[in-house]
Amino acid sequence: MLLHESILKDWEHHTDLVPYIIEHKYEPDFVRKIGRKKILLESKGRFWDFQEYNKYIWVKKILPKNTELVFLFANPSAPMPGAKRRKDGTKRSHAEWAEANGFRWFSEETIPDSWIDPKARESEDYKKRNDKLDLEMQ
Repeated sequence: MLLHESILKDWEHHTDLVPYIIEHKYEPDFVRKIGRKKILLESKGRFWDFQEYNKYIWVKKILPKNTELVFLFANPSAPMPGAKRRKDGTKRSHAEWAEANGFRWFSEETIPDSWIDPKARESEDYKKRNDKLDLEMQ
């Protein structure tokens, strides 16, 4: 005999839903105040799995109004992990995911000059780094 039909028959069985939260801490890659807004800049080579990219949706939900989470993608057109191939043969990209979830995003080429040190792009170290990354992406 089942408990809810015997010794617990006067109890309600599976009638309530109790929401709960598992608290986590998020540490953004870069933080800067721009105008009146605090920008949390997350630099991503790529997302590895659903748990990772889903985390950012939850972080966004709890941010104060004057704080924005923005992505800096190494390769915005890289396919999302687990993305299904569409009829045209493409897969959902990191940039498409960000836009669909209301995130602004940039690449190193499109990030506003006012957010960075544009002269650093001209340094030999930066050029060597990007040449190495270009080779790795091929």
